Amino acid sequence: MTMPATALCPCGSDEPYGRCCLPLHLGERQADTAEQLMRARFSAYAAGNLDYVWQTWHPTTRPSELADTGLTWTGLEIIETVDGRRGDESGEVEFRAHYLQDRRSGYLHERSRFAVRARRWFYVDGEMFR
Repeated sequence: MTMPATALCPCGSDEPYGRCCLPLHLGERQADTAEQLMRARFSAYAAGNLDYVWQTWHPTTRPSELADTGLTWTGLEIIETVDGRRGDESGEVEFRAHYLQDRRSGYLHERSRFAVRARRWFYVDGEMFR
């Protein structure tokens, strides 16, 4: 699925996708913080850009390939951010990612860990909550 650059960014920033997460997805710039990477990864899932999700997954923990889950991602709620700012080496972002599946709504609640490698933020892993 492609997302118009003029559409509101799925990450919840209230900015157009073309000014928010799309430049990260295109490799025109890198995420400055763990939260920004979390938002960009959510937007990539929402836009069906699994390449960006895979590329921003830490090489020591990423799977060999990713498959489409069939979920329609509808919103992102950031609950807490710990560290993960410019100059930090690691950070955590707790979030709820809302979705639709077969006309039923749900959410994924996770506390994700991020780390800097080669001066770029990467998703390492996460703890899911029920």
